Amino acid sequence: MVDVSQKRSTLRTAKARGVLYADQTTIEKVRANDVPKGDVLATARSAGILAAKKCSDLLVFCHSLPVDYADISFEIRMGVIEVTAEVRTVWKTGVEMEAITAVSVALLNMVDMLKPIQSNITFGDVGLVSKKGGKSDYTDSFSRPLKTAVLVISDSTFEGKREDKSGQIIKRFLEKHPVSVDCYEVLPDEHDYIEARLTGLADDKKYQLVFTTGGTGLGPRDITPDVTASVIERELPGIAEAMRTHGLARTPYSMLSRQVVGVRGECIIINLPGSSRGVVECLHALFPGVLHAFPMMWGGGHP
Repeated sequence: MVDVSQKRSTLRTAKARGVLYADQTTIEKVRANDVPKGDVLATARSAGILAAKKCSDLLVFCHSLPVDYADISFEIRMGVIEVTAEVRTVWKTGVEMEAITAVSVALLNMVDMLKPIQSNITFGDVGLVSKKGGKSDYTDSFSRPLKTAVLVISDSTFEGKREDKSGQIIKRFLEKHPVSVDCYEVLPDEHDYIEARLTGLADDKKYQLVFTTGGTGLGPRDITPDVTASVIERELPGIAEAMRTHGLARTPYSMLSRQVVGVRGECIIINLPGSSRGVVECLHALFPGVLHAFPMMWGGGHP
């Protein structure tokens, strides 16, 4: 199975459709509820809803997820019954296969109930109609990549005693997003060094996005959040809270992180932890939603 443990849960919906083909006399018996095996539409609806809930039992690589809503509807026309399934969940992956499975099982139940009446019933055209939710719905595009800096804040790395890992993780992660990492530096845990670099990148170099990694804990030299708080003009507490909340679901130590996020001029400064695992978790929490801050800052508002 695909590992979705790093993903965030979001509202996801999917709609699928399929068609049953039968003689009009058979269709009319369904409409009149005059079929020996019982109510075809009610049975198919129940079977389709159950199939959506049991999809992971039938499809090997589908995740077991909470189905928050599932329903089956029918449209009867000349010679056809169109079946539509709609499924919703708040989870880490979509419900496309749940919707398609629901339609397929509903149609199979209809064929089973109608075969004593007509032996050559067929069905087909089963497929996805629409889906919403996930990262693809929250992706902002830019005419040019956002000018981005990565600052590794660590005495030991600055002195060459330890190899940087977290900064390299950030750089590799950002390759998949509309940003350009034009600055990568290692700084010591010194107030003046950090303050001068943050203000210089934001004010003079006109960087739009600055990530720091390291110095966010409770150690005696952990001062990155304090320096960041002193240079930003507007705090963005929701972003820091989102990172801590995402991390807390994976490790209780996330609550100890003092990350600060804020705006200076037109630059967003984001503190990330120094651990490799913590950086990965925070980046998954940030993207792609954090990118929408820039259209808002530029006066574009929400779509």
